[in-house]
Amino acid sequence: MGSTGAQKVYASVKSYSQRGRLLPKSILQTLAESRDLDELVTRIKNTKYADGISKITKPYTAEKIESILRSHLADIHFSIAKTAGNPVLDAYYTRFLIWNLKLILKGKILNKSQSEIEPYLNLHAEELIKKRDIILKALVARDLEETVTNLNSTEFGEDIAKAVALYNDKKNIQIFDTYFDKIIIQQISSGLRVSGDKDVSRIVGMEIDFYNLLSVMRGKFWGLDEQQIHDLIVSHTSTAPKDLLGRMIAAPSVREAFNELTNTRYKDLMPQSESDIDAIAEFERKFEIAMYKAAINTFTRMFSAATSVGITKLTSYEVRNIAAIAFAVEQKISPQTTMSKLIVE
Repeated sequence: MGSTGAQKVYASVKSYSQRGRLLPKSILQTLAESRDLDELVTRIKNTKYADGISKITKPYTAEKIESILRSHLADIHFSIAKTAGNPVLDAYYTRFLIWNLKLILKGKILNKSQSEIEPYLNLHAEELIKKRDIILKALVARDLEETVTNLNSTEFGEDIAKAVALYNDKKNIQIFDTYFDKIIIQQISSGLRVSGDKDVSRIVGMEIDFYNLLSVMRGKFWGLDEQQIHDLIVSHTSTAPKDLLGRMIAAPSVREAFNELTNTRYKDLMPQSESDIDAIAEFERKFEIAMYKAAINTFTRMFSAATSVGITKLTSYEVRNIAAIAFAVEQKISPQTTMSKLIVE
């Protein structure tokens, strides 16, 4: 469904209103300083997440808290996508489905039963778009092989089969995660082609670059061959074109692959760390912060479709931050360490 001028204005107003409700850093700090999950839940009840979090049952766990927050996020994203009528936002929404499919497939890899996987699923997002059946097809399968067969006829079937094949070859769960990210980025990239909106393409193009550049670096680090790395790449953009990605893939080391970014718009994000694994983590964090700032900058132009993408990303970061805080409180990690890991202004 294409967006009309009136839809764009209404979606933009909605996005500005959500922007005004984002939690300031001081509130996140207060949440991070909770002594335990009981105190954290009490403190979350004093924020806009009060309605959602009041549905949580004891004993509290970080996973339960994250699940409740994801429900709230699904409501926000569904409402904005429906109002905006932009295919890019519909594509962003598929993240909720992919999240659940990934959980189920990882469970199957670990030979977990349906009853062991089920408590970690939250199908609220699927219920809103009437797509529960995809998740249930995966869940009721006896094992990994049957899950792949059951999902064969769905829009994600082909990529899921590839993810499982590569996992079986390399036995690396992170490669599996990357393939699922690829499914989402492909959906977003297709949505962008349909939408053709220049304002939207700037912020979305950055996300496609983030995925492509990180996949190249990770692929090299995991020892994938050039063809396997090429297979992870999603359609290129003008800011990380095909020839640049090709040179990076062909580079003899991770460090030399990073050096290819010297003359690109991402030169300031190049990592200083010596070790490959630290360099990749540093690059990822710098890029996340750059994307966060880009999402905030979408609000410099009123009534632009980009604000709807911007708020979709900012609310996702907020929920991710609170989920990270919940995990840190559960694991008794210090508030200073927790705050240093969040993506905030």
